[in-house]
Amino acid sequence: MQRTKFGEMACSVARTLDVIGEPWSPLILHDISAGMARFDRIQADLGISRKVLTGRLNHLVEHGVLERRPYDNRPRYEYHLTAKGAELIDLLMVMTRWGDKWLAGEAGPPVLCRHHARTGAV
Repeated sequence: MQRTKFGEMACSVARTLDVIGEPWSPLILHDISAGMARFDRIQADLGISRKVLTGRLNHLVEHGVLERRPYDNRPRYEYHLTAKGAELIDLLMVMTRWGDKWLAGEAGPPVLCRHHARTGAV
């Protein structure tokens, strides 16, 4: 079954879904935004197959959402959000708030997120 090509539709929501609408993509972006930049760490955290993760990372790199940075002499890379990808984190936070409000159940939200402004100091 061939996937519908949302990127060709005259709709910004459809075009965005063409880039990040596959269910693993937001979870991968969430992990990377939380500091999990390496393939093995993302794979272990999500329990995603190596083949699927490779495909999703390649797709997100091709669309300019992530960039690869080598970290070893072997062909190993870390993945980092580009400016384009960083803007998607706002969307993920809205999804988180919605899920916390409507899907958390009696146990409440699974994670408490706090934003700390960066001061420019390293």
